[in-house]
Amino acid sequence: MPKSKVTEEFGSKVFNDTVMQERLPKPTYKELSRVIHEGKPLDLDIANEVAHAMKEWALELGATHFTHWFQPLTGITSEKHDSFITPKSDGTVLMSFSGKELVQGEPDASSFPSGGLRATFEARGYTAWDPTSPAFVKDEVLCIPTAFISYTGEALDKKTPLLRSMVALDTQAKRVLNLFGKSPKHVSTTIGPEQEYFLIKEEDYAARPDLIHCGRTLFGCEPVKGQELEEHYFGAIRPTVNEYMKELDDELWKLGVPAKTKHNEVAPCQHELAPIFEEGAVAIDNNLITMEMMKLVASRHGLVCLQHEKPFEYVNGSGKHNNWSIVADGKNLLDPSDAPEENLQFLVFLTCVIAAVDTHADLLRASVASAGNDHRLGANEAPPAIISIFLGDDLNQVVESLIEKTAYSSQEREIMDLGVPQLADITRDTTDRNRTSPFAFTGNKFEFRMCGSQQNLADPNLVLNTAVAEQLEEFANTMSPIDESDFVPAAMRWVRHTLRDHQRIIFNGDGYSDEWPLEAERRGLPNLHDTPTAIKTMLDPANIEFYAKYGVLSEAELHARYISKAEQYAKLIHIEANTMSYMTRHMYIPALVDYSGEIAAGVSAKADLGLTARAERNLLVKLTDGIDEISDAVEELEKLNTEAHDLEDPTDQDDAYATKVLPAMAHLRSAVDRMELICSHDFWPVPSYNKILFYV
Repeated sequence: MPKSKVTEEFGSKVFNDTVMQERLPKPTYKELSRVIHEGKPLDLDIANEVAHAMKEWALELGATHFTHWFQPLTGITSEKHDSFITPKSDGTVLMSFSGKELVQGEPDASSFPSGGLRATFEARGYTAWDPTSPAFVKDEVLCIPTAFISYTGEALDKKTPLLRSMVALDTQAKRVLNLFGKSPKHVSTTIGPEQEYFLIKEEDYAARPDLIHCGRTLFGCEPVKGQELEEHYFGAIRPTVNEYMKELDDELWKLGVPAKTKHNEVAPCQHELAPIFEEGAVAIDNNLITMEMMKLVASRHGLVCLQHEKPFEYVNGSGKHNNWSIVADGKNLLDPSDAPEENLQFLVFLTCVIAAVDTHADLLRASVASAGNDHRLGANEAPPAIISIFLGDDLNQVVESLIEKTAYSSQEREIMDLGVPQLADITRDTTDRNRTSPFAFTGNKFEFRMCGSQQNLADPNLVLNTAVAEQLEEFANTMSPIDESDFVPAAMRWVRHTLRDHQRIIFNGDGYSDEWPLEAERRGLPNLHDTPTAIKTMLDPANIEFYAKYGVLSEAELHARYISKAEQYAKLIHIEANTMSYMTRHMYIPALVDYSGEIAAGVSAKADLGLTARAERNLLVKLTDGIDEISDAVEELEKLNTEAHDLEDPTDQDDAYATKVLPAMAHLRSAVDRMELICSHDFWPVPSYNKILFYV
């Protein structure tokens, strides 16, 4: 897309505010704006006018169908397409779209995860238009972002609880800001999701059943070269990838996604795309659009986009950094200003975030728990499973001085002279980026780095929003009876006492060190090392009460999400185990038998000539022993996989997969990978890491 067209085409496929102003009558536009920005209920007459304008706009872009675009508990998006046509008696058709069709849809909910919320005879579900997220045209279809609920009204999706959490945060933040003499119309979060991903060749993908069925390689020995030379990170982007990135930018910009930064990541074939910050729910919608578009555009370039958290061993996995902040009418409430120690409003909001993360560290950990993320967390620039907060030297000193009631001495930003007159002096930031920290303050926002690359960010953000709302309410309840003249000292006491009570969550050191788990245990911080352990905390009575109090999730809805997560974990590992069994029996063992047979024939032929063939004989022994070990290992895996699959209780099933099936999978992989090291390349049945990760 030429530069002259970027501004012209950006958002050209989005029914955004500019389009609404142009196409809606002024009274209708004003009413819809109040619905979007002030939470006013939507009138059906307004919906009819919006629907008509939206349809006409979509038809001009070539749309023939519309869909309610929603986010079921699968974590991805779903859509059912309906055409605009309405038959007439004369055999022609009208192109129509009503307010009722815009506001509500009735998809079949029978095959979506429900965690027990939906009875078999209550297959119907409802989708409800979310006017806060703009509609867009994709593949000649008008896509209308919606919430998704059951026949009896419970949330069956990721979006509905997220929107509820934003209401809770808005309500409590306004109460706090009122105490500071401010009356904002709208308080919301901003999110900037940095999306990491891998690109590989289609031909290599097609030759690997594990990548096709599981999104990650279940076998593969270490490549001769990995990422140890560190030349890929921010390196020159290869032409094939650059063409892909160009088209991806073009497609995303048309859909109003503010894609900003693109670069090579640390691992070979790994890349990252980062957008500009947007309001919470819109940012998450746009991230889901980005993930879908990444895969679609890759197919046009002979590539496959892998978004699994750990598609390859021995190199970095992929995360999705959730850059999160709070804004009131566009003003960032987590901006510390030049003198954070004197900025009481900032200190209150900072303290609420710190207390929120400490209080609900278990739910934050559970929100990013998945079979894929378990392989990633704890190494290669991914944070450990223990939740902690990194503040940086400057803010950490502010916090310590408040707790200890000592004078704070502001750090002057160091000016670094580079010794070259032509190069400008550089100002050193006081908020370094600790790569091992799960939750780090980075200037005017927090970066939650535990999120997995393929997950829907609604899960961690609804936890953050609700947890911070809880702390804001605590502050507002405490301060409301205080006289205005005593407000500042009382607020400072609250900040000081709250920081003291939650100081344990602040950790500025190395999260990879052997000492940190021991120190975290001493502090009383939870170490929820895998998904089954983490998600069990969702059903703690205190957590059930927490969500219910703010109307974010009922007990039934929370239990449904636990069941859904537990079932997904078990199903994914079951599929992986089945795939390992299939590849072992149909690909690896036959290949090794053929190769060992050829070696045996060579040994026999040389023996007839009186030659000892010592090297070949040793190789043949290793191959034969390896085949035996692989055969035993796959039988053991199949037995354990069947036993785990037959368990009825989701918790017992997850525990069996985590403690029995996964170790058996690791044993089988090790046995096969050792044979890859000695098997001829001509016989090995799948592309190796050496080929997949280093294509030209």
